Amino acid sequence: MTEAGREPRRARREDSRPRRPPEYPEPEVVRLTEELEERSPEETLERLEELPSELAVEVLEHMDPERASELLERLEDAEAARLLGEMWPDNAVDVLEELPAERRRDVLERMAPAEAAPIRRLIAYPHDTAGGLMSPDVVALPEDLTVEEAIERLREMADEAETLYYAYVVDEDRRLRGVLSMRDLILSSPRTPIREVLRRDVVKVPVDADAEEVARIFDRYHFLALPVVDSEDRLLGIVTFDDVIDAIREEETEDMHRMVGVAPEDKVLDPWHESLRRRLPWLLINLVTAFAAAGVVALFEGTIAKVTALAVLMPIIAGQGGNAGSQTVTVVVRGIALGEVRPGEGWRIVLKEGLLGAVHGIVIGVIVAWIAYLWQGDPMLGWVVALAMVFNLIMAGVFGALIPLGLRFVGADPALASTIFLTTVTDICGFFFLLGLGALLLG
Repeated sequence: MTEAGREPRRARREDSRPRRPPEYPEPEVVRLTEELEERSPEETLERLEELPSELAVEVLEHMDPERASELLERLEDAEAARLLGEMWPDNAVDVLEELPAERRRDVLERMAPAEAAPIRRLIAYPHDTAGGLMSPDVVALPEDLTVEEAIERLREMADEAETLYYAYVVDEDRRLRGVLSMRDLILSSPRTPIREVLRRDVVKVPVDADAEEVARIFDRYHFLALPVVDSEDRLLGIVTFDDVIDAIREEETEDMHRMVGVAPEDKVLDPWHESLRRRLPWLLINLVTAFAAAGVVALFEGTIAKVTALAVLMPIIAGQGGNAGSQTVTVVVRGIALGEVRPGEGWRIVLKEGLLGAVHGIVIGVIVAWIAYLWQGDPMLGWVVALAMVFNLIMAGVFGALIPLGLRFVGADPALASTIFLTTVTDICGFFFLLGLGALLLG
């Protein structure tokens, strides 16, 4: 993951030098990463081989995990294991998860046990949970230290920690007792026990918390890092704000893809046959729903033959329903993702969107009815179009809310092809209302 604000870190061996040479500050690493990401994989590998080993690792960590894994795929297992072993465990996990399962296993087996152990622990957690986002390199201090001893301990641990935003205090069983900010330590008397200056009301997240919930906590409190604990309140690691930004970006991309029936892993430069395999099933489902809408039209062939103007107006009614429903789906899915939709409030959303659909339908229906009257000179045709528009936009609002809420109720992703299901409803209802009212009032 890209971590633009992270301090340079050092290797874990006592005799090692800084991982990134002083002549390569953070902006330089970012610039180099962006430059290499624009090159072909072969050119990128050649350039990485020319860089000092420490700098090459830093560049890989700043790359998109998918691109980094693509480069490691071209290396021998031993070389890939060496590079991953020099990364922070959470970044190494991001890259490993992009590798095929068999290659992932081979690379892990080539790593030193001490380097592979934290990676194996992290990779066991689902990637969209706090456990999947966290880094195990966390500063944990025993509660019996003084401020002076704590500062000295932090100096010793600086090379091992991913970040020193906060220091967490634990008991002998590693249960979280409180948190110390750097400001608290600097301003306190050296001989003061840290238990007297620590803050015990710690905001923390369980290891199985969903990534979206973690993001909401960051948004609410504006912390730079959050401790991750297990069911017994033992400190497991930390989630930093930059990790959450990556998770939010990934979640939003998945929601956008799923709303239109595209697999989350589908990328713009993937091979065409992979994209075909992922997209075609949903297009076939959409084809079935299109035949359902066509079946409704077939029921009113006689009406269309008598009043051909209805055939011209059909896409207007259905299209407005689809557009209005898509607005509702987008708002509701986003509200669910942000935690704005609490349990028991679904009915209020459905009523609101239904009422909004009625108002939209009246306004747009009057406009379309007036145009239809001027075109055909038949006031009854105007009434048919207006009523059909009102009824269809009501259905668009109601089902635009019901579909994502219903998917969440059954435990599915609310964004899962919501627009495909919605379009089916608005097409069928739009055709039925327009042609049915036409048959009733114009026949």
